[in-house]
Amino acid sequence: MPTDVVRNLPESARTGVWFIGARGSVATTSVAGCAATTAGLHPPTGMVTETAPFTESGLPSLPSLVFGGHDTASCPLPKRAEELEAGGVLPHGLTAAVRAELTAADAEIRPGGPLPGDTRTDDELIATFAADLAAFRTRHALARVVVVNVSSTEPAPSPSDSTLPPSSLYAAAAIRAGCPYVNFTPSTGLCAPTLAADLAASGLPYAGRDGKTGQTLLRAVLAPMFVQRALSVRAWSGTNLLGGGDGAALADPAAAAAKNAGKTRVLTDALGQLPQGDVHIDEVPALGDWKTAWDHIAFEGFLGARMTLQTTWQGCDSALAAPLVLDLARLLARAHECGISGPLPALAFYFKDPHGAGSAALADQYADLIAFGTELGGGAA
Repeated sequence: MPTDVVRNLPESARTGVWFIGARGSVATTSVAGCAATTAGLHPPTGMVTETAPFTESGLPSLPSLVFGGHDTASCPLPKRAEELEAGGVLPHGLTAAVRAELTAADAEIRPGGPLPGDTRTDDELIATFAADLAAFRTRHALARVVVVNVSSTEPAPSPSDSTLPPSSLYAAAAIRAGCPYVNFTPSTGLCAPTLAADLAASGLPYAGRDGKTGQTLLRAVLAPMFVQRALSVRAWSGTNLLGGGDGAALADPAAAAAKNAGKTRVLTDALGQLPQGDVHIDEVPALGDWKTAWDHIAFEGFLGARMTLQTTWQGCDSALAAPLVLDLARLLARAHECGISGPLPALAFYFKDPHGAGSAALADQYADLIAFGTELGGGAA
């Protein structure tokens, strides 16, 4: 849809998507992918919300999404898209085709923080970020803005920390500005204890944590299979090789520990206990945005027969994540429009460490997601 037509959409038809980490690979791929799909250049492959069960869910259309965000990086989105295109993440020629949309989104990116030497208090930072969200909503006459955290993984905070981690500053700003919130990372976000009271009183829908895009997606399929076939899993070990910004962030052992917590939760929930074995994450800068994950599963069958299953997953993290991010932004926007508040366990399909109880099996989570889509189709409250 041409930009001038989108600008003339009624307020109720326009939804803001505000990325934390707006100049990163996932956000850039999301903006470029939305523009390419809207223009009919590529099909919406990987977007569950573009499949038949969601036709009547009342989700905001892709052409109606308006993008902005916070980031501490300065590389403009068109330049970042060119880098992703050179790395094979985006198809050849796509940056040129959607440069206007990338430029428009880049103009809506505001400085993040705290930056080195920043002397602002937590409350001052939260107030600044919340003001950015409110101004974005007003500037584009948006019905609502969904905040989506796709920034690099941060270490879990220490009990002795006197300030909130950056992810929680942005989450607090979302609450203050009245914005639904998605945490696509394993970072703390809304889970900071000091945000609990404000979150409960906000009446906002929220979802997270840590998008399920590759290795853990496969685990969510395989682990229930062993349970259903009454096969005893003795050990489950995994290794990840990845580059890019995520690889650099996860080279920090504390950040890697935060990431692995979600990976192990899937096995614990599905199997009833955590089997022996660890997950290792190794940074390989030459891989860029591509990653390889291996799993080695030792299991026991009838009469104690010992067997193994080995899997290899090779994928592009941003291309796997971007359609899910667009799904979640649309689902949260519609939930907010319908007056739904609190954690959305029906969106566990998308996460390693989801808010709320429920099955860890992907098939069960998919059924819950489809039911939620039907509920959303019932209309606004």
